[in-house]
Amino acid sequence: MKIACIGYRKWALNIYSELKSNFPDYEFLIQRSEEDFNELEIESFDPSIVLFYGWSKIIPNRLIQSYTCLMLHPSPLPKYRGGSPLQNQIIRGEIDSAVTIFVMDEGLDSGPILQQEYLSLSGSLDQIFERIESVGFNLTCQIFIEGLKGKAQKSSEATYFSRLTPDMSEITIQELMESNAEYLYNKIRMLQDPYPNPFIRIRDGKKLIIKAATIEDI
Repeated sequence: MKIACIGYRKWALNIYSELKSNFPDYEFLIQRSEEDFNELEIESFDPSIVLFYGWSKIIPNRLIQSYTCLMLHPSPLPKYRGGSPLQNQIIRGEIDSAVTIFVMDEGLDSGPILQQEYLSLSGSLDQIFERIESVGFNLTCQIFIEGLKGKAQKSSEATYFSRLTPDMSEITIQELMESNAEYLYNKIRMLQDPYPNPFIRIRDGKKLIIKAATIEDI
């Protein structure tokens, strides 16, 4: 079997490396950055499956139509379709989530679900990424072994959220005055590296970057 792996996020690349090590009889093509993305190379490789884990750029429809393309989405689809799924869940206080692997179609995160497993959103982003990596690897192994057995999503249960932009990383004076500690804690941890870190504008024109936070009772 030929597997093309397209990605640039560390956790996705770690999954690809583990898959290559654990399935020595499969042939792998791994493109490891946005700059490495090459449609012609993929077409020449002629893969059985294309993995677009953690990929947030536009994928040409001709690839989706020509190959079985799988996406890993860190949400309990059909809930939280769209961009920035981790951030949109964390800022809303969600703790119980899922890793979902689905077959891509021309819709927005709407294709048949192949595998879905629980994911905790507690702790730091690094801890969450480690869980995504572990769960994503195990689910992909199941797909390779059991085959492509998809289940249609219930569109009536779908929710959609837009991708966050860097300007949303600012913690405003209004947020500081009106928000509770949990909201501010969630905003800070959802924007830990590698995302644009949260910041407060200071009167001297500088930004105070906040890398981490904890909550303590007074």
